[in-house]
Amino acid sequence: MKSKKGAKKVVKKTKKEKSRGVSKKHVKAIPQKKEPEISDKDNRLELLRSISMIVAGKNTAPIADILIDKENVNEFLIAKKLDLTINQIRNVLYKLSDDGLVSFVRKKDKKKGWYTYFWTFDVEKAFLLLKKYVLRDIESLEHELGSRKSKRYYKSPGINIEYSEERALELDFVCPETGEIMELKDNSQEVKELNSSLDKLKRKLVDIDNELVLILELKSKKAERKRKRDEKEKIAKRAAKRKETQDKKKKLMKGMSKKKDKKKLKKKDKKKPKKKSVKKKLKKKIAKKKIVKVKKKVKKKLKKKKR
Repeated sequence: MKSKKGAKKVVKKTKKEKSRGVSKKHVKAIPQKKEPEISDKDNRLELLRSISMIVAGKNTAPIADILIDKENVNEFLIAKKLDLTINQIRNVLYKLSDDGLVSFVRKKDKKKGWYTYFWTFDVEKAFLLLKKYVLRDIESLEHELGSRKSKRYYKSPGINIEYSEERALELDFVCPETGEIMELKDNSQEVKELNSSLDKLKRKLVDIDNELVLILELKSKKAERKRKRDEKEKIAKRAAKRKETQDKKKKLMKGMSKKKDKKKLKKKDKKKPKKKSVKKKLKKKIAKKKIVKVKKKVKKKLKKKKR
């Protein structure tokens, strides 16, 4: 009986397995392929590279990579890393310096006598300048997009030359290059491309604004930390001054008390000899009285003898 029940149970399990397929425990999750996402750090570096290339050319990107998020980088080290001459490095850095993207500290070599420059990349100024360029590009694209949507453009069938409606009217819609009649150009593809490039620029602008917000937050935190340090230093200085004044007062009080004690001792010392002098005077008086008495007695005796 038991064996039959067990058999039934086994049969039930196999049915479930057939209906469900392989159990979930033994099935491994199939990894879905994700598109490679650009990290915030990479995006930040890309933005800073782009502005450095706008300002000083395409060859500036590797120099920017070395300088970003570092302070006072030796120009000879940059030249050594990139296998370039010091003059080549300086030419690029001077261009970046003209727009305020980098600053330098100059130090003189005592042995050789020449100056070495130490460079720092100003991230905040770089993002501000990049924002200026992006806003300019957005404005020009929006203007172009508006004209593409509102105005008509014509082209020659054989040549890819575009004419505005005003120019086409002037030419009676005949191409001066080919002599063929112009055709109305379909702007839908160009409008699509302009919209996509506008979206990219707007996303770029958002990223720049986010970076600037982070920079401002870091600045405010640094300022707050500095303020707290300064407050602590001020409190410590005040406490030290108080202690100094208290110590001085204590010293003065001790000095005053010592002087008072000395004065008291002097007074006591002065009083004692005065008492001695009084005693001496009394003794002298007593001696004088005795002498006077003796003299009187002698006089009396002399008077008796005469009689």
